[in-house]
Amino acid sequence: MTERAFIPLHIAVLTVSDSRTAADDRSGDTLVARLTDAGHALAARGILPDDRAAIAARLRDWCARADIDVVLTTGGTGLTGRDVTV
Repeated sequence: MTERAFIPLHIAVLTVSDSRTAADDRSGDTLVARLTDAGHALAARGILPDDRAAIAARLRDWCARADIDVVLTTGGTGLTGRDVTV
């Protein structure tokens, strides 16, 4: 089996939450720590409320950027009418 060289990815992390801020976004912090510990680069990070249009716009923007290889999302998984990311 031939080993392949590690290629670090540029990863964006989006937290979807009506209640989280940069000060208490534990799931976002965990994702950033794990991806950087694995040798990847944080390309962008954001927190958005449960707003379908805002989430879609941010995802479209990040997916169109040449400097972002992967987009990870976290949050927005509640069961209220405002939780639209599910």
